[in-house]
Amino acid sequence: MPKIKKKQQSSSSESDSGPEDRNQPVSKKAKNSAAPAPPAAKKSASGGSGGDGATTWTLEKMRMVKINEFRGRKMVDIREHYEKNGEILPGKKGISLSILQWKKLLELAEEITQAVES
Repeated sequence: MPKIKKKQQSSSSESDSGPEDRNQPVSKKAKNSAAPAPPAAKKSASGGSGGDGATTWTLEKMRMVKINEFRGRKMVDIREHYEKNGEILPGKKGISLSILQWKKLLELAEEITQAVES
């Protein structure tokens, strides 16, 4: 019998909660639409620093090393880039190293080179 009571309660509550459920996804969509906005801002900020020739080095055609600042920390960003509408933008493939990680990599560079050559 409790199942029947739940069904009756849920049917009456479904009619009440229907509009509430509809309003909640709208707010989630608003959150989702707000979430893509910050990455767009990040892209425009990195695009602005891309004009600095002093902080960008090209490894190959579209592989570049940049010095970026993220949350107040300097990072060494090694990343593939792509061209869209005549503008070169950073891609997903890449890595950002903290200054400590970068220094550690430089310390290990000789060892890594020897391992690669042997």
